[in-house]
Amino acid sequence: MPAIHLTLLFAGLCALLQCALTVLVIVRRVQTKVPLMDGGDNPLLRRMRAHGNFTETVPLALMLLALLELRGLPPAWLWALGLCLLLGRALHATSLLTTGALWSRLAGMVLTLAVLSVGGVLCIRVFWG
Repeated sequence: MPAIHLTLLFAGLCALLQCALTVLVIVRRVQTKVPLMDGGDNPLLRRMRAHGNFTETVPLALMLLALLELRGLPPAWLWALGLCLLLGRALHATSLLTTGALWSRLAGMVLTLAVLSVGGVLCIRVFWG
């Protein structure tokens, strides 16, 4: 079975970012004593959405990356997809967690959707050979 070295790297980095986002939610829950939902606390809601959006998009992107790596996609493509995913998720989360700057949230989603759409098209292209 072929190795998936680059996917391992990006999965590991994404796991660390996921842990950081989870800890931010937990810390805010402790601060506000809100055990469930957001309790009307906007900072908690923003942290929850940063965590939730990450959780909603990253698994499929990593799966696409792994499948493409297993099928022999050139490393340059894998690096580009992986770096776009990390940068996109970091920009999006940072926007939600700090200033809420629209440009970084939009840029984060554009990069993430680019990874999902390009990865999806590449998977279909590989399937059809």
